[in-house]
Amino acid sequence: MKTLLLMRHAKSSWAAPGLADHDRPLNERGETASFRMGRLLVERNLRPDVLLHSTALRAVQTAHRVAKAAGLTVSLEAWRELYLAPPHTYIELAQDLPSDVECALLIGHNPGLEELVSSLSGLEQHVPTAALAEVRLSVATWSDLTLSPRPKAVRLFRPKELD
Repeated sequence: MKTLLLMRHAKSSWAAPGLADHDRPLNERGETASFRMGRLLVERNLRPDVLLHSTALRAVQTAHRVAKAAGLTVSLEAWRELYLAPPHTYIELAQDLPSDVECALLIGHNPGLEELVSSLSGLEQHVPTAALAEVRLSVATWSDLTLSPRPKAVRLFRPKELD
C-alpha cells in the first residue's frame, strides 16, 4: 500500500498587477496556511519520502513552508510539468517514483489537482488553496497507479476546517 499526498499551493498574492502568474508569491494567509498544513503532516504521522512541486513561486514557497513546519529532511524537487498540470501528469510522475518510496507529496494547482482528487475518490471534491488530500492507494508499486476507478481511501483536509 502506498500513500499519495496531493496539495494545492497556498493562497497567493495579487498585489503586483503586472506580475506573471508563474511568479506570484504567497500572501500572509498563504504563509500561515502552508505552515499549518505542514504541522498537519506531523499530527497525522505522514512522512513523505519525496516532495515534488510546481515551479510556480507560490508552489515553491508552499513546499518550503510545509517541509519546514513538518521537519522534513527530504529534497524538494521542482517540476515544470506540475505547473497547471492535468490529472494524468500527476499520475505519470507518481508512476515513475522508486519502489522504496512509501509516501509522496505532490504540490500543484487547480483545476488539475481538484480533478485528480475527485477522480481518485470517486466524488466531486472542492480543493481550495492549501488543501491536502491523503490518498491511501491499493497498489503495491507506483507503476500500478491509474486513474481507473478502484477503491481508494481519500481524506481531504482544508485549512479553514482545522482547529
